[in-house]
Amino acid sequence: MIEVELADRQTVQYIVRRFHLRLKHKLGQNFLIRPDVVRAIAEAAELEAGTPVMEIGPGIGTLTQALARTGANVTAFEIDRSLEEVLAHTMEPYPNVHIIYEDVLKADLPGILGDKTWHAAANLPYYITTPILLYLIQSELPIALFVFMMQKEVADRIMAEPGSKAYGALSIAVQYYCTVEKILDIPPTAFIPRPAVTSTVLRMRRRETPAVVVKEEKLFFRLVKMGFGQRRKVFTNAMKTGGIPSELGEAILARAGVDGKRRGETFSMEEYARLADAWHDLK
Repeated sequence: MIEVELADRQTVQYIVRRFHLRLKHKLGQNFLIRPDVVRAIAEAAELEAGTPVMEIGPGIGTLTQALARTGANVTAFEIDRSLEEVLAHTMEPYPNVHIIYEDVLKADLPGILGDKTWHAAANLPYYITTPILLYLIQSELPIALFVFMMQKEVADRIMAEPGSKAYGALSIAVQYYCTVEKILDIPPTAFIPRPAVTSTVLRMRRRETPAVVVKEEKLFFRLVKMGFGQRRKVFTNAMKTGGIPSELGEAILARAGVDGKRRGETFSMEEYARLADAWHDLK
């Protein structure tokens, strides 16, 4: 195949017709038709010739092409085997692209990624954005940078600050492991077929050390889960519901210097860290 611009409306429509594709909504198959957008994502991924980059869900290869054009070594995971013929055709000009037809959540990523430092870029399927993101950032995989497109609502939750409506356990989980930067919003008109929502591209850079230092990470995330599990409860009651006896809960709050009459959604990451360390010390 000669090289053509894949992220183009007419090209995407031609490929869909030629290969008789039935786009699967359940797999989040919405293909980009904006060359400027795929270039912006590839640029945000900070790729150079030879950089190992992992893509999730290449579809027909619109973003894959932009990544490959940087000279990076692209390894893409595609769960839909019906796209194998399409990708063999569209990726023919790019010997630096390797497609693995497997669910990225079930793949042997440690074995595939090895000990090199990787970047990751993807137009994540909306239905599985959070499980994929949390799996990757909470793992010890050697991925230093994530540039992911997702539903704007999810991106807003990731970037949210304490006390805001969008702030939640996802905000803390991502910000604990990564710095987060918004790259751009993408309207529904940039896709075929059009999704019902606006999308956002975030760049998440893995921190060398977590945002807060805690003595026992497991306790930190248990408290975060309590704080957001029942958002309307003051934290003293949330701790009781989470299985912490009243006397111990009061001692934890006092030692941490945190007002238990506040709701957990108002606590900063640093306050959750103090609570976790207090719990650790009092166990």
